[in-house]
Amino acid sequence: MATGNSSDQQQYQPHPVWTALLTKLLANLILDQVRKGNTANNSLSNKAWNFITNEFYTRSGIKRDKEHLKNRFAALRREFSVVKLILARDNFVFDESTGCIIAADESWDQYVKECPDAEAVRRGGCPVYKQLFEIFAVVHLEEEPVLPQRSYEYAAVKSRPSRGVEATIASAIVEMAAASRLRTNALTQMRSRFTLAECIRELDGIHGVAENVYFAALENFNNPSARETFLSLRSDMRLAWLQWKCT
Repeated sequence: MATGNSSDQQQYQPHPVWTALLTKLLANLILDQVRKGNTANNSLSNKAWNFITNEFYTRSGIKRDKEHLKNRFAALRREFSVVKLILARDNFVFDESTGCIIAADESWDQYVKECPDAEAVRRGGCPVYKQLFEIFAVVHLEEEPVLPQRSYEYAAVKSRPSRGVEATIASAIVEMAAASRLRTNALTQMRSRFTLAECIRELDGIHGVAENVYFAALENFNNPSARETFLSLRSDMRLAWLQWKCT
């Protein structure tokens, strides 16, 4: 017979599926705590994690215990590290509007060979990269120590971030804004070089393109990476690539 805790058991999921919305909710809750200065020894305080755990349930209606949220945070830290390394390469550009990382297929193929962990980022991007950038300017992902009672009481009564934390966050925001401008300019330049109109002009100049391949190519040209690859190929290789790509 079911016990009185059946509703809680239905809401609590021991093996959570982290959707994009749940991930964004967690990242925003963590960022809010970082901005409020609820950190200790470069980690989120116990008070912060308790608030995040309760607020996550309040906003999503899904129970996650503190350890599950910490594990997801650790996974986001690894994802953030992968994305930072990718964006250090010249051929990769972060699109803030979608959270995707744009590059030619050849560049991605080569990078994934070097770093297989990048395959997940290639498929799904990192929509919470801006939040993580600011979070990890302050928080170091380490095992959070059990604070002595005096230290905990200090953290609990702290009403605002320290000047050091404020300065670090401000510096991170300035750095992120500068990097964002550079990436936006790079993205604009990339898109201006490999436009849909240019691809269609080149496509119309190829003889012997079957109708189904032609229209499939137009669909593929919605992908900036496909446009770049198509226009970067030798003219005599474009039809073969289209036939391979579109079948």
